Amino acid sequence: FGSVVARESRQRFLNRDGSFNVRREGLRFWESLSVYHHLLTVTWTRFFTYVGIYFVVANTLFASAFVASGPGALTGSEGLTTGSERFLQAFFFSIHTLATIGYGNVAPVTLAANILVAIESLTGLIAVAVIAGLSFARFSRPVADIIFSRNAIVAPYRGITALMFRIANRKDNQIVDITAKVLLTRRKPGGGLTEREFLQLSLERDRVVFFPLSWTIVHPIDEQSPLWNVSDAEFRASDPEILILLYGFDETFSQTVHSRSSYRGDEFLWNARFRSMFRPPDERGVISVDIQLLHEIDRS
Repeated sequence: FGSVVARESRQRFLNRDGSFNVRREGLRFWESLSVYHHLLTVTWTRFFTYVGIYFVVANTLFASAFVASGPGALTGSEGLTTGSERFLQAFFFSIHTLATIGYGNVAPVTLAANILVAIESLTGLIAVAVIAGLSFARFSRPVADIIFSRNAIVAPYRGITALMFRIANRKDNQIVDITAKVLLTRRKPGGGLTEREFLQLSLERDRVVFFPLSWTIVHPIDEQSPLWNVSDAEFRASDPEILILLYGFDETFSQTVHSRSSYRGDEFLWNARFRSMFRPPDERGVISVDIQLLHEIDRS
């Protein structure tokens, strides 16, 4: 994050959804804009909204151009007396042209109208190719949809205590060889209010080969841990944040995927335990895990 961000930021460094609380400025809008990246990462609702807006605007512009070409530019317009009737005819003719439907009840007559049809046909082919390509890229883009437990806990662990949180894969795809890295950032002990340190926490297990169920990631709080002999009040007073990076191999797409999240001090629960997510075996002896119980905690 850099020393300036660590010193001056008053927000959490990493949001729960994995986005960073750092704003970039100094570039003009078109210098920093990546249309492809934006269309690839926005929600499906917004993506289809963009497609719908393009469809309406493009047909409106071409319909206006057909109307401006004159009353005889399109066949079937002889009985149309008002401007709105001519515009609607031109608008729906534009839709037929853009979508290469061509019912044949309306056709271009003048040279200007035929030129517009040629331009719109090319525009429609390019638009269909671009929208289809973006849709395929969105469907085929691998995403690690990892659920993080709502809270992290500090709980008894093998005669000591440990910091823990749970994760599970929301999707049915298989992620293998998944690795976790956990960082603790807090005010530096003995330093000023703006001096922070970033410490990598050692984990009981930082890698699992298979990830079919859930994984409780554990940092044992022993003599080597920066949280050794730190109370709940001292921990919260240090303005802590746990930063988490997960990455693994998605078997479906044969690509590496990653996920990020964090926990602030008020999202930690001390002297608590995670409730078991496992269900009793069924009649075939198969054990199941209830993902709905990922966030459930028992307080001692």
